Amino acid sequence: MTVLSIILGILLIFGGISLMCTPLATFLSAGYFLGIMMLVYGIAGIVRAFQKRAYITETVCSVLAVIVGVIALIRPGSTLVLDAMIVYMAAFWFVLRGAMSIAFAFRMRGIDKGWFWGLIIGILSLIVGIYSFAHPMVMALTTGILIGVYCMEAGIDMILTGITIKQIKDEAAKG
Repeated sequence: MTVLSIILGILLIFGGISLMCTPLATFLSAGYFLGIMMLVYGIAGIVRAFQKRAYITETVCSVLAVIVGVIALIRPGSTLVLDAMIVYMAAFWFVLRGAMSIAFAFRMRGIDKGWFWGLIIGILSLIVGIYSFAHPMVMALTTGILIGVYCMEAGIDMILTGITIKQIKDEAAKG
């Protein structure tokens, strides 16, 4: 398992580099990935609904996820809608995080001397969110790069996990 973890980690790093070199293509592929995730989530939710008595809202959401996932994978152009949703959800997240950071910074003003840094981060996040709403194509390119960075980080994590597990096994065998 440790060798497999290291090999997969190396593949993720190379994949992340490839994704970062083609950020627009990465972003445009994210819609397909989201469609697959919705399909899997929906199928798992339907199976879970039959295994145990699920609430009707959970079952309806699962069925809707399957429908949207199938449409996204079969109908050309529908993944572009999912791509656009990703951009605007990320922009909304930046605005929300920025507002929350600003509010938290002001709440911490009398307690923590570093409250100013939280305020700066909140303002920057708010600016990025507003800019992303105004210029969604820039956010699309950034999203593609961030997906590549995430894959590289996950690859490094898998390699370190594999090495750590091997060291633990070696130490356990000695002692």
